[in-house]
Amino acid sequence: MKVGIIGSGMVGATAAYAIMMRKAASDIVLIDANEKRAIAEAQDIMHAVPFAAATDIYAGSYEDLKDAKIVVIAAGASQKPGETRLMLMEKNASIMRDIISHTAEVNPNIIFLVATNPVDIITHICVDIAKEFGIPSTRIIGSGTTLDTARFRTLLGTHIGVDSQHVHAYVIGEHGDSEVLCWSNVDIGGVSFEDFTEFRKILFNDEIKQQIDDGVRNAAYKIIEGKGSTYYGIGAAIAKLVDVINRDNRAVLTVSTFKEDVEGIKNVTLSLPHLIGGEGDLGVLPIRLNVKEKSLLKSSAQIIREKIDEYEKK
Repeated sequence: MKVGIIGSGMVGATAAYAIMMRKAASDIVLIDANEKRAIAEAQDIMHAVPFAAATDIYAGSYEDLKDAKIVVIAAGASQKPGETRLMLMEKNASIMRDIISHTAEVNPNIIFLVATNPVDIITHICVDIAKEFGIPSTRIIGSGTTLDTARFRTLLGTHIGVDSQHVHAYVIGEHGDSEVLCWSNVDIGGVSFEDFTEFRKILFNDEIKQQIDDGVRNAAYKIIEGKGSTYYGIGAAIAKLVDVINRDNRAVLTVSTFKEDVEGIKNVTLSLPHLIGGEGDLGVLPIRLNVKEKSLLKSSAQIIREKIDEYEKK
């Protein structure tokens, strides 16, 4: 169960550490344009192996991906002063093409996990590039709102005093400001959220709901303000995806994938609950949304589609 990670920055290195701690892979190869950084991160993580699980972690090249099942894309350019969003997108598209072409050359059957932001647009670009190499969209999976969903479940669990792993709730749409928190189908161990809070006599009102919404939607901004970037949460989300694919666990996760139609918006890439297994994306699952949530999802899809149009018309 070998995994490749392209990009040894904070997200890539943290993902490697989380994969090792989770025992989600037997081999992890770090690939980075900055070879010294990749070597240093690999050595540092390797020194933690005696305290966790036997894993071989090393810096390598694309040749090392020939027997890997998954490659995580955590590489990308940062926006520089005076650089427009479109200029940055073009630069990152070039990086994605380089990664996919080099990987497909040695291993055309690999599954790509995209973590580079803006993840929905980058995943959409990767799907288009992958087509040129005969790679189906089912093997291009963006991390999407997996982390946003985890934040939602964490805050809900904290409020009601329940382990977040027993809170079932989804965040869908864009991994960004227009994401949609699906309040209408939250359940706690199979019990509806409304019934649970009423039975347990837990206070829940519009003010608390707004606080949780804000905590989910603005989490990244607050973390970045405090320490510059986020990486633990997304690192753990990537490790979960790697574990599910490597073990064919068939878990339901809110990943970002290409959709032909979302609430009337054509050819867009965003997050919905998907069944994920050993072959990658096994398909979207039906989710019941109320009228307001459907409208918000359509708006979110439209925002993403407009950004894609901006890039495609360059």
